[in-house]
Amino acid sequence: MLTTRQPVLRRFWYATHRIDDLASGPKPFTLLGEKIVLFLDSSGEPAALMDRCCHRTARLSKGWCKGDLIVCGYHGWAYDRTGALIEVPQFSPEQIVPRIGVQAFHCVARYGYAWVCLGEPLGDIPEMPEDANPGYRRIQQFHEVWKTAPLRLMENSFDNAHFSFVHKSTFGQISQPVPEKYEISETDYGFEAETIVEINNPPPAYRITGTDAPTTKRHMRNKWFMPFCRRLDIEYPSGLRHIIFNCATPVDDGTLHLAQILYRNDSEADCPTDALIAWDAAILEEDRDILEATDFDATVDMKRKVEAHMPSDRPGMIMRRRLLQLLRDHDEEEISEARPAVAMPDMPAFQQASGEIGP
Repeated sequence: MLTTRQPVLRRFWYATHRIDDLASGPKPFTLLGEKIVLFLDSSGEPAALMDRCCHRTARLSKGWCKGDLIVCGYHGWAYDRTGALIEVPQFSPEQIVPRIGVQAFHCVARYGYAWVCLGEPLGDIPEMPEDANPGYRRIQQFHEVWKTAPLRLMENSFDNAHFSFVHKSTFGQISQPVPEKYEISETDYGFEAETIVEINNPPPAYRITGTDAPTTKRHMRNKWFMPFCRRLDIEYPSGLRHIIFNCATPVDDGTLHLAQILYRNDSEADCPTDALIAWDAAILEEDRDILEATDFDATVDMKRKVEAHMPSDRPGMIMRRRLLQLLRDHDEEEISEARPAVAMPDMPAFQQASGEIGP
């Protein structure tokens, strides 16, 4: 699926820039191939416009903020958060400003990010109740660009079979390649998935997990929010909760912006932010290295048999089925240029090589 060519994906909310990063002025962002500019109004609320002045098409992200307005750095034309042209400095006071402007997009602040929806929203931003719970602290972990597709990251997040291999240097047990199964319940927004897995617990993870035992267990109660958000809720036997919220924001067909927020029910004294970021950074880098080695055109129509599957792929297969149904519910078909990775070997040669028949 080529994300920029599926119009319905423009009707979902995506995390873009952190609010704190917008305090210094307008910032550009590319969302589903659309070049936008993010800025804060005088009350500190984010706004999103097409990153293009209607005068000479200069990028508004090259300008600055003035009160509630964003000012183009080329000739000083200024726009409000609705995209309406408000000021033309070359006009005399008695001249009427033309009733023109640039396209504006839905934009709200949530969890420390500016969230943008390019079309009419089909739903709300996923709820994270811990964000308002004083028993939890919010840690802004990662704000990165990856060269892969959002679906690749989403299905990887629920793929227990990759732990033993991709994460063999952190928590994975390569001697235990058979993954635990998820209990999955589909919902209107995606699905909920629960399982318990045993993991390695090396010294750098002791304060993360709350134990110095060589192994421990993760009780995972996870959620997938269509199309590209997930909640990874890990509870350790120590009672520690390690809750990660991701938005895999599609930049273009082969690029995503990863927003990762962590919630913990302990204190900075118990486990400092630097240690939490360092541990999860090592795990993320393992994922990134392998996901950037996959084809970004991840096919959602499994009948095309572009990729092979196994039973532990069930969460990702549900994602693909639900996304394909989403497209069809909005009178779309999947647009994909993926070439099959599946090929049938020459059977006599294959059987001979495998010992099924003699030379």
